[in-house]
Amino acid sequence: MRSKKEGKRRSSSSSPARNRTIIVDSGGFEQRRSPSRSSNPSTVPRATSLLDTEIVTEGFEERQIYPDYRNPNPRSFPYSVKQQCWEKAEKIKGRDPERWRRDPLGNIVFRKLVGCPGCLCHDYDHIIPYSKGGQSTLENCQVLQATVNRSKGNKTEISKADLIQKSSYCRVAGREMDLLELSAYGNVRRGQDSGGCRIQ
Repeated sequence: MRSKKEGKRRSSSSSPARNRTIIVDSGGFEQRRSPSRSSNPSTVPRATSLLDTEIVTEGFEERQIYPDYRNPNPRSFPYSVKQQCWEKAEKIKGRDPERWRRDPLGNIVFRKLVGCPGCLCHDYDHIIPYSKGGQSTLENCQVLQATVNRSKGNKTEISKADLIQKSSYCRVAGREMDLLELSAYGNVRRGQDSGGCRIQ
């Protein structure tokens, strides 16, 4: 419930008749002043909105906001690349390929589990590390068990055998996979090659 003072303050500050300047102090609070009260109006920065120009916060460097700025090589993969990267990972026979895949080391990963440390979790990994010039493109992307990806880091001289040893092994049967699907999606879907019955 708003007090009468808030309603009055809001209506008076939004009045187009008054020419006001918005100043952000070191605590991040907005102060409004009329040009007549300011001793030197030329030194007072004018702004229409805090989001239009810049953010000033004590203890942090000043940063300009450019809404149309796009990094030509972002560190994380774009959504469309992640989708295609999932599609190129190995399918698991009898399971829905939209939900289950194998990484290049043979580890089973579940699509809903991303970035966590569990044995069914995965990351979208830069084959050539980003810090060593690797691009965030489909050709440089692979689905990799998250534990292995963290162990790999930005190393390039690491063998497949070493990565397999760093894998978080877990044996998961069809029943456990069904339960995971039920909890994550609310249903169980089989792959087209599964044969057998379908649970709906």
